[in-house]
Amino acid sequence: MEITLTTPALLFPALSLLLLAFTNRFLGLASLIRSLKDRYATTRSQLVYSQIQNLRERLVLIRNMQAFGTLSMFGCVLCMFLLFADYIEAGKYLFAFSLLMMLISLGLAIREIQISVKALELELNDLEGKSTS
Repeated sequence: MEITLTTPALLFPALSLLLLAFTNRFLGLASLIRSLKDRYATTRSQLVYSQIQNLRERLVLIRNMQAFGTLSMFGCVLCMFLLFADYIEAGKYLFAFSLLMMLISLGLAIREIQISVKALELELNDLEGKSTS
């Protein structure tokens, strides 16, 4: 397989968008955590506590998503440097590493989405329970 200086650069737009999306999810989560904390302090609701536990797990996943995405970006930049310095073989391995980091980041994103859906199901179940009462 031939790899040129532009090959790792192809990942930059995708990685930038992914990191932006992950950051937006983090900011949204931070805001939600603050509001749920206040809500829990006044109501001591089990539903709110369950949501907070769910958010704690999601927070760890988002942190790891960002870390692996950043490692992927770092690997791409270092790969480009190695290719520029004519270390083609090392560049290939580093590019493969970058792709692997991106895959892990995307896998974590899938898991975080699953947990997010679980949180919404808690809300819907609570709503259904209140409407039948």
